[in-house]
Amino acid sequence: MKVLHRTGLARAAEFMRLNGRLIDRHRFALHFRGAPAAPLLAALRAYENPDGGYGHALEPDLRGEDSQPVPAQHALQILHEAGADDDPAVTRVADYLASITADGGGVPFVLPTVRDAPHGPWWRTPDDPPATINPTATLAGMLHRAGADHPWLGPATDFCWRYLETPGAEPGAYDVLAVLTFLDHVPDRDRAETAFTRVRDLLAAHAASDHQGPLDFAPAPGGYGHRLFDADAIDTRLDALIDEQDDDGGWDVAFPIWTPVTGPEWRGHVTVERLMTLRAYGRLKP
Repeated sequence: MKVLHRTGLARAAEFMRLNGRLIDRHRFALHFRGAPAAPLLAALRAYENPDGGYGHALEPDLRGEDSQPVPAQHALQILHEAGADDDPAVTRVADYLASITADGGGVPFVLPTVRDAPHGPWWRTPDDPPATINPTATLAGMLHRAGADHPWLGPATDFCWRYLETPGAEPGAYDVLAVLTFLDHVPDRDRAETAFTRVRDLLAAHAASDHQGPLDFAPAPGGYGHRLFDADAIDTRLDALIDEQDDDGGWDVAFPIWTPVTGPEWRGHVTVERLMTLRAYGRLKP
């Protein structure tokens, strides 16, 4: 069993200093240097808009200022990591989501305002985008995890249950990630277990892509994502993950870099994620 030792973590720290965005440097410091959460929360505020949503390239492939649904999930994750699930920003996110909700109770993948700013070529939408399971299920799951009590959550949760309980779904890999987040955190645990049992094989069949593998769906032990893979697959991937640390100390990404700045931005983000996964599985020995 391979382990990332202190020297590997030190190399990652130097990579973050040289290449990471301020917000990711604060994430690294919080998780691996015992730093306080306040600087991370202060950095997050710079990405927030008056409508309660987030933009300004918090999601690196959405370079525009306007709020979009997916950056809101980045914000909720950072708030959670900072121990700030009770921060008023969580309610503001839910207010924003309520303002963009489509028919059925969910939110679209991306809003038409994406066309007004630089963005990755895969961010496309019709003029009147429908609600989609990604990112609705992720956002609902994260708000449930935060203990939120907001009017948006009821219809959004019903939207997710309908998706899971209606035959014929053909999820993409990001849809699987969204469903797993929802099932991990929705309060009705018996219903979640029943739903997972019913759709497990479907999720497992789509829990991969050209740039995603087992640890993207099971970044920590426990949770439904971990139940999609056997122990050998997880252990093999953890060994490979340690080997994939680049000479500069960071981890690379396998998806397209469409404009130069997104390369180091994504690498800083992913390097923190990879280190958190190694620590969660006991493979980080600082």
